[in-house]
Amino acid sequence: MSVKDIVAKRFLELCRERNIKINELANISGVTPSTAYSMLDEKRRDISIITIKKFCDGLEITLGEFFSTADFDNLEQEIC
Repeated sequence: MSVKDIVAKRFLELCRERNIKINELANISGVTPSTAYSMLDEKRRDISIITIKKFCDGLEITLGEFFSTADFDNLEQEIC
């Protein structure tokens, strides 16, 4: 799994925990719904750290809390 895939998975998990939809995450984070949905698009390979920060702010969590999971800890090195 790529970093971007794990980021999308993590936001989906957080939305499920809070019983909100991706569209609601966009609204509380101050980003467009299309930005939130593009994060979930499997063909899109990048997501900016600024967008991640906005989503974290909307969820009222820190970047440290967001990235503090086994999935992120176990990522393989990405060599392009």
